Amino acid sequence: MDSAPGATALRVTINRRRKVVRLSFLGPFSQGRQGAHWYAAHHALARLLSAAANATVHAYVYDADEGEEVIAYGNGRRVGGERVVYEEAELPCPLDELDDEVFTRLQSRWPMGHLAYVFGLTRDELLRIPKAPLARVLPLEGTDASAEAEAMTALEALLLGPAQPPRAVTDAG
Repeated sequence: MDSAPGATALRVTINRRRKVVRLSFLGPFSQGRQGAHWYAAHHALARLLSAAANATVHAYVYDADEGEEVIAYGNGRRVGGERVVYEEAELPCPLDELDDEVFTRLQSRWPMGHLAYVFGLTRDELLRIPKAPLARVLPLEGTDASAEAEAMTALEALLLGPAQPPRAVTDAG
């Protein structure tokens, strides 16, 4: 876990409609602006998942006051990424002269806007995923077998969703 002292839990949040799963560490090191900077330097989970799942995994950092960054990993290696520091962003005119619609279009081209597009979400939907109601917190330390089994059941329920009733099969197919 890239030496994350005091790591206590992993928060798993999903957007079922777009099949997006977000993993984030919960601990004193991952909160607030300090947490954004911690995430900027710790991508071991994204690298390992990309190799184990043979899929692209995106690690992102979002600090509403400072900037945003998205890094893509594939097969355990960095395969892309982009960063915007808000103070250095190229704007078509001074910020106080931009109307909301133009600014929204501009943000859609920044890293979080582009990642949202890749996932089929709006930028606002992507930024709201951490607060989504479909979430589970899984302890990472000091769990006994029954707590781990309970966490696994909760994770399966979150990822698989409610059981679907069997579909009626007819002769017509």
